[in-house]
Amino acid sequence: MDRPPTGMLERLISAECADTLPGLFHERVRRTPLSVAYREYDPRTGCWINYSWASMEIRAARFQQALTREGLKTGDRVALCLPNCTDWVSFDMASLGLGLVVVPLYADDSVTNIAHILAHCEARLVLVDTQQRWSELVPHRREFPLLSCAWVRERDVQHQPGDPEHTAKSIQEVLAGTTVSTFKRVGSSHSLATIIYTSGTTRRPKGCMLTNFALLSNAEGVTKVIAPRPDDIFLSFLPLAHAFERTVGYNVAMMGGSTVSYVRSIEHLSDDLKAIHPSVLLSVPRIYERAYDAIHAAAAGNSLKMLLLRLTRNLGWRRFQARQGRMPAPGLAASLIWPLLDKLVARPIIEAFGGRLRVAVTGGAPIPEEVADFLVAMGVPIVAGYGLTEAAPVVTTNSVEDNLPASVGRPLAGVEISVSKNGELLVHSPAVMSGYWNDEALTREIIDARGWLHTGDVAEIKNGRLFIIGRLTEILVLATGLKVNASLIEAEIRRDNLVDQALIVGEGKPFLVAVCVLNQNNWRTYAQEIGVDPYTPNSPSAVGNILMRIGNRLKDYPEHAQIRAIYLLQRPWTVESGLLTPTLKVKRGKVEQIFHDEIMKLY
Repeated sequence: MDRPPTGMLERLISAECADTLPGLFHERVRRTPLSVAYREYDPRTGCWINYSWASMEIRAARFQQALTREGLKTGDRVALCLPNCTDWVSFDMASLGLGLVVVPLYADDSVTNIAHILAHCEARLVLVDTQQRWSELVPHRREFPLLSCAWVRERDVQHQPGDPEHTAKSIQEVLAGTTVSTFKRVGSSHSLATIIYTSGTTRRPKGCMLTNFALLSNAEGVTKVIAPRPDDIFLSFLPLAHAFERTVGYNVAMMGGSTVSYVRSIEHLSDDLKAIHPSVLLSVPRIYERAYDAIHAAAAGNSLKMLLLRLTRNLGWRRFQARQGRMPAPGLAASLIWPLLDKLVARPIIEAFGGRLRVAVTGGAPIPEEVADFLVAMGVPIVAGYGLTEAAPVVTTNSVEDNLPASVGRPLAGVEISVSKNGELLVHSPAVMSGYWNDEALTREIIDARGWLHTGDVAEIKNGRLFIIGRLTEILVLATGLKVNASLIEAEIRRDNLVDQALIVGEGKPFLVAVCVLNQNNWRTYAQEIGVDPYTPNSPSAVGNILMRIGNRLKDYPEHAQIRAIYLLQRPWTVESGLLTPTLKVKRGKVEQIFHDEIMKLY
């Protein structure tokens, strides 16, 4: 386990001591009031601003006064639709401290999805980022009639006289007249704290009800494997509306008194890594995949660079395996050459991640094994974990000292896992949700009478480690009766730099076909090389060449897992188009519906 240095353990707040999430916040303020809690970029000054724990509590207390003025009562739902920022934290803690139930929304989600959630949870108040966002929601007001108030983080809000129902107030306005006062804390460990909506890849988002106890016990379980430290800097860019970031990048960091820095945007991630020098990074696999692709693209066509890359990867992997106790340490000759390879190849990669990472957690989706192995070999301390919103969310994780990148680690303390007869992973944990909001029937479907959560994931357990094979809904049964794991095939296809997005179809069909979105820059270059028109990607010649490339990638897969036909697209699937969830997962059913005719022609 990743233990903090001597003298730091007493600064780690336990779930029992905290009792509730606002209790955790208050205890952190009490213990380290002047320490830097959060850091965010101020575009007006062009500087990074530090916020102490004490200043965060003052702002949260002011938010509580403003919320109280709105006449809200314990148990009312309040929605939060902001990018990651200190106001997200202040509003969240203020609401929880008053016994309100916080419903986080993705700031870049579709308006129709946000409107659905506001209606479904019967929100009384919503805080959004901009006047434009609220204006987009106004036409949907009839869907969520119980919403009595809208706040906007943007300073200048245009009021609409004579139409109070559609008017929003800036938080500058709502906080005017509030004073420094005591931060209030009500509720108990088993009080409902939040409703986190799933991303909805196959159906409408479902609201997972999570108590203070569920979230705190899960965060404490994480700290026993990856202990947060007071000198840690977490770099936060995954949305706080996501349970992974909410628990690990927010609650865990608070337990340890770590500093959290909020990136300016995903476009600035590379620059912010170098500016912030984080020690802890939480990410989805795509970020690591992009780094892997960029490294190999930079070396492509240069035989010396490729040779050095291979040597560093192979030797670095042996060194990693030796540290894990799985093979002997490299010999003298290898040890002598490593400092040179480290300086020329590995160190620049580590510096690109900020230069001081002690742990880089990946979750939310499977990371390709070759990507994880490569970056670990280079010295990037990637550990994979597994979880789902319904489990608050972490179920298993690797640690830096006990790391097998091909797996998603071992269960957290107090968490039990099992595999059913049909291969489905079952989870029994104190962090399992209370149920789905306003949906008892669906709750009974996923949580059985013994309290086991049915995850929908196909898995194996080997030597106490969990290996995720795929989703039950992504296991395609061909007309021949043979089964294919669509997610594995899709991931393999995406490893080709010509393909950005991929979807496999074949349920009940004689063979597999694919719908793929091309990488525009790489496709134009490749189209020129093979002499085809880049604007007609579905010409026989273009399709034939792409199928040949995919066939080479899938050569180790069985005959029934090969792609027989393909339809190529140039416009990417996006959240705005309704084809991706806010967590960037493909909405399988929606894509199949929109491209139904094109798919059928492939058969």
